[in-house]
Amino acid sequence: MKSWNWKCGIAVSRVAYGCGDLGANWDPTPILEEHYQRAAKALEAALEAGINFFDHADIYTYGKSETIFGRFLADHPGLRERITLQSKCGIRAAGDSDPSAPVRMDFSRQHILTTVEGSLRRLGVERLDVLLLHRPDLLMEPQEVAEAFDALSSRGQVRFFGLSNHTPAQTALLRDTVRQPLIVNQIELSLLATGLLDGQIPGTKIAPVPPGAAGTLEDARLHGMALQAWSPLARGHVLGDDRAREVHGPRAVALGKVLREIASTRGVSREALALAWVLRHPAGIQPIIGSMNPERIKDICGAAEIELSREEWYRLYVAGRGENMG
Repeated sequence: MKSWNWKCGIAVSRVAYGCGDLGANWDPTPILEEHYQRAAKALEAALEAGINFFDHADIYTYGKSETIFGRFLADHPGLRERITLQSKCGIRAAGDSDPSAPVRMDFSRQHILTTVEGSLRRLGVERLDVLLLHRPDLLMEPQEVAEAFDALSSRGQVRFFGLSNHTPAQTALLRDTVRQPLIVNQIELSLLATGLLDGQIPGTKIAPVPPGAAGTLEDARLHGMALQAWSPLARGHVLGDDRAREVHGPRAVALGKVLREIASTRGVSREALALAWVLRHPAGIQPIIGSMNPERIKDICGAAEIELSREEWYRLYVAGRGENMG
């Protein structure tokens, strides 16, 4: 698979693997051997397809995904040195620390430090290559984040830092406070979630742009930040199947039709084509896939070899928006 060299010096596969479902169930039930074996097959398929970048979060299946990945690393000596490990922190589940506590964000110094220590322990590694602050914490004190980043950096527990789902203003606030460069922002982008692109076209009918998010892509490019796309297939809805029609209406049907036509002409799958659409953007956006199906993983990764024309890219974009650009 083709790779990119991020400004910080990391060479990353154009497609990343999201480890959110490795732990099977989002509940306190224990990990079973069948869970590990299924996860191991998916991870082996990702590696065989050329993926070298693995995305985690402490919240994924409440830590079980990181635990399973840690066992996989232990079962494959030498693998740690050949891959890039990224994890995220900041989301606290309902009942965490207090039965009455709600789901919330926590970018306090202590929580960041404690979370990273837990991730390292579950993964069985000494250092994360990248740590992202997950969804924005509305009570964030930038200086606490800066102190946590300094501690993690000086201890050698985290090599690089970044963000996830942050607006340009939120990013600027942190960029002005922390000493380490913010190297990546992970955003939602797919053919059915084009708000960050729609906001770039003045004077046209556009889908609602996420509050405060206008200019996210430009901000990243101006400051040399890499971009990652989570849910680049919109949980499979881009294919325009029955569930997509229920959630997204007629535009999902129109998009599915265009995907089928171009995919048939190209001789590729609809999923690979939808991922190639993300990859075609000049910002060099790295899509994060999360399939647990080995054959599907291999197929989707073929997107890295598809080069869409401008006409194909815009045809898919207009179909996904459900309206013309005029």
